Amino acid sequence: MSEDHDHPHGHDHQHGPEKPAPAPLEPDDTGSRALSDALRSSFFIVKIVMVVLVTLFFGSGFFTVNPQEKAVILRFGKPVGEGEQALLGPGFHWSFPAPIDEVVRIPIGQIQSVSSSIGWYLTAPELEAAKTEPPPGPSLNPALDGYVVTGDANIIHARATLRYRVTDPLQNTFAFTSASNLVQNALNNALFFAAAQFTVDNALTRDVTGFRERVRERVTQLIEQQQLGVTVEQSDVQVIPPRQLKDKFNAVLEAGVKRDKALNEARSYENEILSKARGEAASRINTGETERTRLVEFVAAEAKKFSDLLPEYRKDPELFFRLRQTETLARVMANAQEKIFVAARPDGKPRELRITMGREPEKRRLPEAPKKPDAH
Repeated sequence: MSEDHDHPHGHDHQHGPEKPAPAPLEPDDTGSRALSDALRSSFFIVKIVMVVLVTLFFGSGFFTVNPQEKAVILRFGKPVGEGEQALLGPGFHWSFPAPIDEVVRIPIGQIQSVSSSIGWYLTAPELEAAKTEPPPGPSLNPALDGYVVTGDANIIHARATLRYRVTDPLQNTFAFTSASNLVQNALNNALFFAAAQFTVDNALTRDVTGFRERVRERVTQLIEQQQLGVTVEQSDVQVIPPRQLKDKFNAVLEAGVKRDKALNEARSYENEILSKARGEAASRINTGETERTRLVEFVAAEAKKFSDLLPEYRKDPELFFRLRQTETLARVMANAQEKIFVAARPDGKPRELRITMGREPEKRRLPEAPKKPDAH
């Protein structure tokens, strides 16, 4: 027993020599190398894809502003820059792509339009496009048909179209949620305001242009007060009577046309008569002025003549008298066939003059006719 304890491994030595421990397994060099190459290629492709994505991401920030536009870059909801510096003009620009930046385009050169939403009867877009209207009902329905009230408490239909241009892009775009709705509200207000300033006859016939101008003035005033950042270019206003009373209004219109025609004819006749009377009056005044001038000149000439003869008369009144008498007689009896002059006697006694009045006038001899030659 003691020997067994002293030699514990004796039994093993009896079975043969001790076997060596197995060597560790070596990895497959080909598979590892292939996996490594595949991972390296994948990482390279991922890098290329990332570079491409980053390039596309930043490249998508390029944008173009058209000639009739302005653009504003919003970075996290706030404009980049202040005042005019925030407005980007036409051309190529760049911004960070969404969600960092947002590009807001604002049309400034093109004309925008808005139409009123009140004052007109109920219709459909198809009928408007076809330029027709639905048949009127027996009476105006305030729940469906729009209208405005004139200054003399009459009802008319009115609508307007406003064309405007944005002149302050920042104020128009960022100061209001929807500036176009405010422009439309101003146009509606202008229709109500203008209708209250006009009578129905003036709005429909007599002063249509004045009604349109009042609408334009009012909407321009409201736009300036509210600082909407737009400028009115043109306004078109259409006004018609209620369709249920169209025939009545047409009859009144025809009566007004006839009245205006009669008034125009009367005024034309008045102008013709007044022009003729003024012409005759001017002619008579001119004739009187001419006659007055001629008479004044004649009297002045006679006065000068007598003034010039006065010294001669003072020298020898008798001789002056004889000379004047002789001149007067010569002028008076210029066409007399016989003239007899009887001078005064030296002693002053009158002379006796006897004239035979029954004398036969001398017969006038007729010219003798030429003798005819004797016939052989």
